[in-house]
Amino acid sequence: MLKQLSMVAGLSLMVAACGGEKKAEEPAAEAPAAAVPAAGATHDVNMQLDGTTYHYVPSELTIKVGDVVNFHNVSGGPHNVQFWTDSIPAGAADKLSAGMPDQMSPLASPLLVEPNAVYSVTFTGTPVGDYKFYCLPHLAMKMVAKITVTE
Repeated sequence: MLKQLSMVAGLSLMVAACGGEKKAEEPAAEAPAAAVPAAGATHDVNMQLDGTTYHYVPSELTIKVGDVVNFHNVSGGPHNVQFWTDSIPAGAADKLSAGMPDQMSPLASPLLVEPNAVYSVTFTGTPVGDYKFYCLPHLAMKMVAKITVTE
């Protein structure tokens, strides 16, 4: 018992002694003077199965350039978001692609397998117009929708 008590006391002293010295705080760096663009609004679209119907809710959404759309895997997954390249405004593919991380193919989000998983698409610099999309695993079940981007 005495041996264990001595060991605990010795370890306590070592821990206290090794606390190290406190470093002097460095002054905070000043933020750059350049203007930071304001973030757009955030919108939610649920991907779900109701009975035997697969759909996006809402199936039509109007947003502004710079907004973000969060797609939620609510039920019936896996789901994804895949834009038809011939059903988006001319010149939109590169801008839209830049706002879609981790694509599994051009203009296609990865499959959301986990319940409550979220995939975000940012519409920064995208041209105004209609952006039609679908869920690849449920296209045969007519899981399609449209986002209209305005200024």
